[in-house]
Amino acid sequence: MRNDRNALTLKCPACSRATPHRFLYIKNGCDIFQCRDCGLGRTEASSFDPLAYYDDGYFSGRQSDGYADYRGAEPVLRREFARTVEFIQHRKPQGCLLEIGCAYGFFLDEARRAGFGVSGIEPAESAAAHAGDLGLNVICGLLNEATLESLGTLDVIVLLDVIEHLPDPQEALALLANHLRPDGIIVLTTGDFGSLAARSTGAHWRLMTPPQHLWFFNRASIASLARSVGFRVESSDYPWKFVPFSLIAFQVGRMLGRKFAASPTGNRFAIPVNLFDAMRVVLSKAPP
Repeated sequence: MRNDRNALTLKCPACSRATPHRFLYIKNGCDIFQCRDCGLGRTEASSFDPLAYYDDGYFSGRQSDGYADYRGAEPVLRREFARTVEFIQHRKPQGCLLEIGCAYGFFLDEARRAGFGVSGIEPAESAAAHAGDLGLNVICGLLNEATLESLGTLDVIVLLDVIEHLPDPQEALALLANHLRPDGIIVLTTGDFGSLAARSTGAHWRLMTPPQHLWFFNRASIASLARSVGFRVESSDYPWKFVPFSLIAFQVGRMLGRKFAASPTGNRFAIPVNLFDAMRVVLSKAPP
């Protein structure tokens, strides 16, 4: 890596090689760079500790870039997760499903109700414990080979707004590929760094929240990352989402430098939202 911040060469996980990067801006004390070849954005945050960051406060409004009241918004979240399960069932009606970063288990519970055999991995202890109270097989910790080995071979792996949090997304996808059946799929959602919303707002983009977001994908970089570990993009779209009003107010407050506490009414009320800056991608194993 060169010393000049404006002319760096960094290893890009999507390109699978060292590539020139341009410095974009500083956000939350972190330098943000972008690969000149594929457009993948990245946060330089070497001291970031995910196990310390993703605690109960992340889900209850005590961190400015987390959730306002995740558990309080359970009915709205379940409604949205049920729609995602239905989307998956059009491609895989049943089988063994793993969710990475499963939080309190609401999505997994909806998938279980639809007939999937489910399991999850979640770093936040209180969230993983709550999922366990629902009778779900959730392992508290980070994604690694030992954990995946204990879960067996999988038909569906789900990462909902998770891949941008992972220290090494290429390593993670390669690991998941080893435990996915040949006809299995990965369903992920993440922000689109190439979207009009992201390009027009720059450092003020709603998903520009380092250090929790370490990577900022566009369609080209997510396709390149998939190819690097033997996947292909089967489909991609920009779905509408029903978002709790309390979370919208929380995020707007963050951008305005104010804090709005979640309320029971705000948790129950959902607004359909689509800024076309969050993509849903289905990956399948590329033919040999």
